[in-house]
This record gives sequence, C-alpha cells and structure tokens, in this order.
Amino acid sequence: MSRRTKPSNVMPARLQSDRRFVLSLARGLDVLSCFSSTERWLPNREIARRTGLPKATVSRLTFTLTGLGYLVHSAEREMYALGLPCIGLGFRVLSHFDIGRVARPYMQALADEAQAAVSLGVRHGSWVVYVTHCRSTSRLTLGLDVGARLPLGRSIIGRAILSTFERSERARVCDVLRQEAAGDWPAIFAGIEAAQRDYDARGFVVSDDDADIGVVAAPLWIAGKSECLGLNCGGPAHQLTPKRLRSELGPRLLEVAACIEQAARGSADTEAE
Repeated sequence: MSRRTKPSNVMPARLQSDRRFVLSLARGLDVLSCFSSTERWLPNREIARRTGLPKATVSRLTFTLTGLGYLVHSAEREMYALGLPCIGLGFRVLSHFDIGRVARPYMQALADEAQAAVSLGVRHGSWVVYVTHCRSTSRLTLGLDVGARLPLGRSIIGRAILSTFERSERARVCDVLRQEAAGDWPAIFAGIEAAQRDYDARGFVVSDDDADIGVVAAPLWIAGKSECLGLNCGGPAHQLTPKRLRSELGPRLLEVAACIEQAARGSADTEAE
C-alpha cells in the first residue's frame, strides 16, 4: 500500500453517520489494510500516518489485533506484521470467489493467444486487488500475481473500473484520490480523463502510447450490474503495441469479458436449481 494511502478516507460519509456503523471495527480493518505483500513489518507510527489515526488509538488497536492473532508483534523490531488468521481469511475468500473458477479458462486462453498476462481484479478502496491471474508460456511476462494491489487511479485496470462510475460517485472517489496523491494529482487525473474517453469510445481502456508496459483493460460485470470487476491483458510494450491493443486485443478482451459474464450467470443459475 502506498504511504499516502489513508484507508478510512474511502468510507462513504453516509455509513459513518449511520448509528449501526461500528467505527472501532472500521479502524481495526484500516490498520490491517496498511500491510502489503512487499512490506511485512510496520511500526505504530507508520500505521498511524497511513491511517490518519492518532498514535494512541493505533497503539490500542495493534495491541488488540495482536492479542487476537491478526497481528504479530516483534519486540526486537518494535513492529507488527499480519498474523496467520489474516492469511486464512484471504484464502477462504478466494476459495469461495466462484467468478475466478469460471473465468480462468477464458483468461488462460487469452493469455496464451496474446502471449501476455491476463488478470481479474476487484476494487478495494483506493486499490484494485488481483483475484485471478493467468500467464502465457512467454518468458517475457508480468511478475504480478493473485493478491497484488494496484492503485485505482494510476493503473489501467483501476481506470477501467472508474470509468463505469456514475458522475457523482466518480467525483467523490476522485476527491479521495486527489487528497492521497498530493502533487501527482494533475497527471493522475489527466490519465483518468483519457481513460474515460477511451471507455466511452471503445468500451475498453489502454495504456499510454509511450508506456513500457502495454495494457488494455475493460470492466466485467457479475450479478447483473451490481458488481463491477476489472479484466486486463498486459505485457512488454514492444509486443503489446498501442496499435495491437486498440485494434486486436481490446475488442478481444471485450469478447472474453462477455463470455465470462455469460458463464458466471449460467453457473449462478445452476447453483440456484
């Protein structure tokens, strides 16, 4: 997670004002969300900075989460790491995430066809988390995998998801991203706006022409139109050129997304019988 990220900022104000909303629980989840696959150990002061919570509050939360096993404390480092119960929760979620099982054959076929990597991601606050990932046999492929987190406003898959938002919701999310991005916001917002134009014109979003990694992404809807995921295809830019992304892989990605949506509906109907 980026050091600028403040997980609590992405919580809708209507929830925080609802008397049923448990603020302490939300803050505890904010603490757990601070950890990423590239940073195992964090001190209280860094957790406080990332969440925007007072240090005394963070200290109480980390003590409680450590007592429950969700965090592990290193007295030598004076830092905390995620405990095994968190890993268990993650695997249980993925094992019940049926769309990944349904989508994998279609994703793998596209990965092999494009000699690239194909990923399925869900939005979590200011991030997109990969829940399914398929690689081709090409030696030149992306190193990300299931569990990888990409920034919502900076990644192509995140921008594809953002492009489906209603204007008011998109503005609200962009305001959160702006606060987190500080001086980088003008460039990020320009990329989001370019992605919106791509999506409105073609139904998919592509990376910048001068990017080192060529990526095309499109939204994927499950449960009707109630939940939007992101589907992308990416690889080295010399293989996935801007022309190929727009003329070949973009339309192909839309076909794959439609096949997955149809297969997911069929799977849901079968389970309901």
